[in-house]
Amino acid sequence: MNIIWLGHGSFRIEIEDQVLLIDPWLHGNPMLEEAQHGTAIDGATQILVTHGHFDHTDDIAEVARRCGAPVAGMFELMAWLEGKGVENATGFNKGGTIHCGKVAVTMVPASHSSSVTGDAVPVYTGAETGFMIRGEGRTVYFSGDTTIMADMEWMGDYHKPDIGILSAGGFYTMDMKAAAYAAKRYFDFTTVIPCHYRTFDALAQNADDLIAGLPDVEVIEPQVMQPIEL
Repeated sequence: MNIIWLGHGSFRIEIEDQVLLIDPWLHGNPMLEEAQHGTAIDGATQILVTHGHFDHTDDIAEVARRCGAPVAGMFELMAWLEGKGVENATGFNKGGTIHCGKVAVTMVPASHSSSVTGDAVPVYTGAETGFMIRGEGRTVYFSGDTTIMADMEWMGDYHKPDIGILSAGGFYTMDMKAAAYAAKRYFDFTTVIPCHYRTFDALAQNADDLIAGLPDVEVIEPQVMQPIEL
């Protein structure tokens, strides 16, 4: 398995027979150079979307068109994306599972918000979510944008993820200390990868507090476009 950070909350995960793009944000992403866009999305077989905010959805229609990959996520958000020209969208909901080749993806709760910019006011796009991704004998918890929530208790106990990709930059999501607390209390990770940080000044610029809070876990600070092989 290769986990590749595209900056901010965007990832490319190469697992089993799949290349998953999660919330691929290209244009406007200050961490991903334009020259890297093609490589970032090349060969994608499935696009997953956690929620509606611009830094997670602005490029979905373009990426889907360029890759020819189907898109999946919350029911209301997929309906909105279909209106933006996405031709192959699957809307499902929390607790539901889709199968992408040999990979199973289950939608799980997050605690955040989800909307896109409308003419005058934000447009609701269904609930914010995360994903449990199963393949190669591993389970990856992709938190999406979230804070700590009580649902993490049953999610950790039921799905038993061993890899956590956690939004931990603070301001818009839980911060590094909170992510460490959640990881210790609710999960039994062997590996944690922070994200949704370093992008803007308001966000955490390093994962020092996460590393300090998880001395028995391998915390890997990702570098943009550098594969993490697990």
